[in-house]
Amino acid sequence: MGSSTTKYFLGGGVVALVAAYALWSGNHPTPIPPLATVVAASSTPASAGSYKDGTYIGQTADAFYGTVQVAATIQNGALTSIQFPKYPSDPGHTIMMSRYALPRLAREAIVAQNANVQVVSGATQTSQAFMQSLASALTEAH
Repeated sequence: MGSSTTKYFLGGGVVALVAAYALWSGNHPTPIPPLATVVAASSTPASAGSYKDGTYIGQTADAFYGTVQVAATIQNGALTSIQFPKYPSDPGHTIMMSRYALPRLAREAIVAQNANVQVVSGATQTSQAFMQSLASALTEAH
């Protein structure tokens, strides 16, 4: 009996350690709030007036770990904000990369006024999916 009790105790201890680490590291399934809308703050768009005003939903694009879809808002002919109805959001590394890469990509696109942005290192597939979705939204805005 001592042997099985020891195994059970050690097993329970390992589970407790894993659970404690998950809580400490933030690697646990919790509801993930959506990414905030990225709006051009102080940057002046490269060229205004080339798009029709409105909000345009881009096609969903595969980012390997999920899909990316953008909603591009055009005001006074310029791309002014980008929202993300869909983006890779699995807990852990995937959501961390989305939260890191997508706002950067959106800010760059707003300044450039197009979908031709630099790929974010470590988020190549997410970057490419962003560019595809935004390009389709901006095509609709022409």
